[in-house]
Amino acid sequence: MSSTRLRERVAAIVAELPEATSTGDQHLTLAVRKKTFGYFLDDHHGDGIVGIAFKAGPGEQDALVRSDDTRFYVPAYLGARGWAAMRLDVGRVNWAEVRELLTEAYRLQAPKRLVAQLDGAM
Repeated sequence: MSSTRLRERVAAIVAELPEATSTGDQHLTLAVRKKTFGYFLDDHHGDGIVGIAFKAGPGEQDALVRSDDTRFYVPAYLGARGWAAMRLDVGRVNWAEVRELLTEAYRLQAPKRLVAQLDGAM
């Protein structure tokens, strides 16, 4: 799948989250009320990777990387703050997993009222 199509799929997932936005040209910033919960990255700083970086809960970064270090990695700059990343350019993309990871990252940044709205919609 092309990086443009991957970007569109990520943006579509974000569009389903209350008041979430995905803005940017090559890279997308995924945010809710000016709080960033993720990024779609396409060859970020020449690393050749197409993937998503997302805010992760305590211990999640390490658990994800240990579970599959081919798909999950510690992203540059954000990794020190506990963020994790998932490659979208390796193997078949599990879009349900992408949705789950982005939704959980959203929950970590969104106001309680929006999280309640999300829970009511599910």
